[in-house]
Amino acid sequence: MWSGPRNISTALMRSFEARPDTVVVDEPLYAHYLAVTGIDHPGREHIMASQPTRWQDVAEELTGPLAGDPAVHYQKHMTHHLLPEIGRDWLGGLTHAYLIRDPAHVVASYARVRGEPTLDDLGYPQQVEIFRAYGGPVVDAADVLRDPAGTLDRLCAALGIGFDPAMLSWAPGPRATDGVWAPFWYAAVRASTGFAAYDPRPADVPERLRPLVEAAQPYYDELARQRL
Repeated sequence: MWSGPRNISTALMRSFEARPDTVVVDEPLYAHYLAVTGIDHPGREHIMASQPTRWQDVAEELTGPLAGDPAVHYQKHMTHHLLPEIGRDWLGGLTHAYLIRDPAHVVASYARVRGEPTLDDLGYPQQVEIFRAYGGPVVDAADVLRDPAGTLDRLCAALGIGFDPAMLSWAPGPRATDGVWAPFWYAAVRASTGFAAYDPRPADVPERLRPLVEAAQPYYDELARQRL
């Protein structure tokens, strides 16, 4: 599942983890991303110690056999973690899906956390690159929040795994499967027991970041035309 930041990607990971036939992995390319870019994120050293920093090692783990042979291996990926130097051949061994969100809402949310995001930070170009190469179902975060059962039913049908009503709720609290960065970012998800209600209010985008929304919009629109 390829998502940009400031989306409902962690809630969607919780939803899939609620399935009894599924194991999840949380942002497995994060440590490699930090090691290569040198970006200073909260918990940087802990993150880099918790995961392989070579993308080749990550790819081997993600495409290899799993203990217990679960029916579904749900990989929560941030599209901006797929850096240009990462080989793409291993992606052919996965089934791909995409979680998108209107860039105005993404930029407005991101600006409250990190003041000056770039297009690469948002991951829209990478998301479109993967979609063009491998295809797969697209869901919009707004649709998930408006109609969790219906949207997840369509997503599961497109993936050939069948919808499970267990995906609509989960127990609150931390998970062993959460990345070590969870204390910095997952407070709302850890307090949740299901998807939040859809908020119809327009995004409050700072004037200085409106060009960024305009740059991201064509990528979002291309994927949004394909959404379930």
